[in-house]
Amino acid sequence: MPLSHNIVTFIRPAFLTFLFLLTANISIAETAPAEDIKEEKLPIVDLQRFTKVIEYIKEYYVKPIEDEALFENAMRGMLGGLDPHSSYLGTEEFADLKASTTGKFGGLGVEVIPEDGFIRIISPIDDTPAQRAGIQAGDFIIRLNETPVKGLTMREAIELMRGEKGTKIVLTIIRQGEAKPLQITVVRDTINVQSVRSKMLDDQFAYIRVSQFQSNSGDDLSRAIQTLKKSNHGKIKGLILDLRNNPGGVLDAAVQIADAFLDRDKLKQYEGLIVYTKGRLPGSQIKEKAHAGDTINGAPLVVLVNSGSASASEIVAGALQDYHRAIIIGTQTFGKGSVQTVLPLKENRGLKLTTALYYTPAGRSIQATGIKPDIIVQNLRIPAPNEKEDPMNAFLLREEDLQGHLTNGNKEEKEKSIDKDKSNDKDKTMGARPTPNTPALLYTDYQLNEALNVLKGLTLVGSTTTAGKN
Repeated sequence: MPLSHNIVTFIRPAFLTFLFLLTANISIAETAPAEDIKEEKLPIVDLQRFTKVIEYIKEYYVKPIEDEALFENAMRGMLGGLDPHSSYLGTEEFADLKASTTGKFGGLGVEVIPEDGFIRIISPIDDTPAQRAGIQAGDFIIRLNETPVKGLTMREAIELMRGEKGTKIVLTIIRQGEAKPLQITVVRDTINVQSVRSKMLDDQFAYIRVSQFQSNSGDDLSRAIQTLKKSNHGKIKGLILDLRNNPGGVLDAAVQIADAFLDRDKLKQYEGLIVYTKGRLPGSQIKEKAHAGDTINGAPLVVLVNSGSASASEIVAGALQDYHRAIIIGTQTFGKGSVQTVLPLKENRGLKLTTALYYTPAGRSIQATGIKPDIIVQNLRIPAPNEKEDPMNAFLLREEDLQGHLTNGNKEEKEKSIDKDKSNDKDKTMGARPTPNTPALLYTDYQLNEALNVLKGLTLVGSTTTAGKN
């Protein structure tokens, strides 16, 4: 279960090479070259105070404490006090980080960070126990079974959430809009994440969902587009890229996916940049640029985002927005704009340290602000025509329920009109002839339905959102 989203980087010995992996923006580093490290004298007074604290604990604490535990706790506190994404990695945490980059790991299937003493859900991962149980982005976990989260370290909370496949855990959560805490039972499982899913909606409009940026997600997206093209006589009129509740992952994959829709030869601004980073570490100055070619040949593109879209998702959305290559629809994204580098230590341990901030091609920092959609569309729920009426409605009176109410003077005329057009009405949905998927989308995924309407509109008017129009 990843602890936070970060773009993962690994620093190799003798040179600084960043291989961006997953948890949303992390990096793993081995010892940096000596010439890159500026030697500074450690403050003697602070070191003396630190050693004195250790002495007092060893001498006066209620029970004996091993030196290893003391130093492990000291390192956890030191890293945890920097920011929500820096942390010390024990042997299990270090192994979990590596496992998460492959798309297979154990747990509930959620991306979480500590916040105000509780655990905040950044997003549930698609097709995992957490999503199936109804966990939502923005939920706060306040209790794990009978154990309050307040007072637990992040590591202790994660250990409680872990367990054998098939075992249950009850999460007590606070959710915005709910009057009281909810209790949700989640059945633990091995998480196998399929990061890219695709399908045709209707009339040659394609839909691709990227739930996480894994090391192979860029290649998977390219294959998905080719498959969709083949199934539609080599043509796609437009495409919806769904990044909602995507917590991030491997930077290389994010760059590949953004690059798939950008043609370097048509980019007139920002030197063709997709993303760049700024940090103190010499090797953290990274610039990723687009290449020639657009996999959908400039066809209209809509990107769906929400508050669960973070990190690498924001890189993709930000780049496509800066170049006016896509219309961004949904709600404001999470705002995770920092890069974490994982520096390995001996005995399969490490520390995850925030080393840089990343920026969109136009120089926008996403950190703590996120990406603002071009079109705000809330995740509304439209009840289906055949959906059972809310039981509370049975207690609400209308004029027609009142004894002796007056009839409508136009009633007979309207009934004749309805009878005359009865056969036509069967094909009407909200004033328009429905397509095979439109009714279902309207009632099951309002944001996607609106994205499809925008995409169709762009096709009808002749999209001006391609990079060549900049």
